[in-house]
Formats: sequence, C-alpha cells, structure tokens
Amino acid sequence: MRRLVGMIVEGCMQASDGESHRRESGSRIQIVENGLGVTVTRIAIPSSGNLKISVDQEGKDAVVRLTGRIDVDSSPDLRLRTLLAEEALPQTVIIDLAGVPYIETSGVATLIESLRIARHHQISFRLQGLSGAALRLFEVTGVLALFEASGSGQKVS
Repeated sequence: MRRLVGMIVEGCMQASDGESHRRESGSRIQIVENGLGVTVTRIAIPSSGNLKISVDQEGKDAVVRLTGRIDVDSSPDLRLRTLLAEEALPQTVIIDLAGVPYIETSGVATLIESLRIARHHQISFRLQGLSGAALRLFEVTGVLALFEASGSGQKVS
C-alpha cells in the first residue's frame, strides 16, 4: 500500500512518500491519503471572506456550491472543503460554480488537485455552472479539456 503524505502550508501543497504522522503548527493542514479515504485535520486557516462554500449530500453525490471570488486567499478553504467532500467517498463530486464571477489560477490549481484525488478514489468529478470570465480562463488555459478528458461527464451549463 502506498501512502502519500502532504502538507498544505499557507496555500502551498508539498507532498512526499513516507509514513503518515500528525503535525500541528501555525496554519497547517495535514492530509494523509492511505487508500481508505483522505483524513484532513484542520488547524486555524485564515479565511478570506471572499468565498462562501456549502457542501450538501444529494443522494450518492456531494455538491460543493461556491459563491464569490476564488483567489489565493480563498483557495485553501476551497481545498479543505473539497477534500472533506471527497473523504465521504461519494459517487460524484459536483462543483457548482454558478455563483463564481471570478477565479484566479490558484483556484484552478485547487480544482485540478481535487480532480486528481477524485480520480485516485474512482470518484466522478464534475463542474457545473461555469460561465463568463471563469469559463474563459478554463478555455484559454486548456484546463477545460483536462476536465473533459477525465471521463467525469463534466458539463458546463
């Protein structure tokens, strides 16, 4: 069994192979991925207040609804909430971006990381409500094709 131990420190992801362990210091989150799910320990991450995140269970799916701007300050919160949604091993994680008028590349990177983790756990990952400037960013960077190529059944509506 392979274990991936990663540490999110102030919005940066660092990962290394090795034994899992728990560290608590400052604004850190320890993520241990061990094949049984993702364990997330939250330790005081400052919130930007620019993004409202709600996670709802709808049948076998987890729906992550976002309202506001996704930027470098709000990306750590988005990462944590998405990981927590994936931890329950739903059939599909749906990211509803209908309430997001603006997204920075840090937010796109967070969604790519979430897609990778979902693939690892064989969870379908879908974006919905992507429009306007956010949709243009996904198209211009080629990231939209990455989500389409994932076989996640992603639909932009």
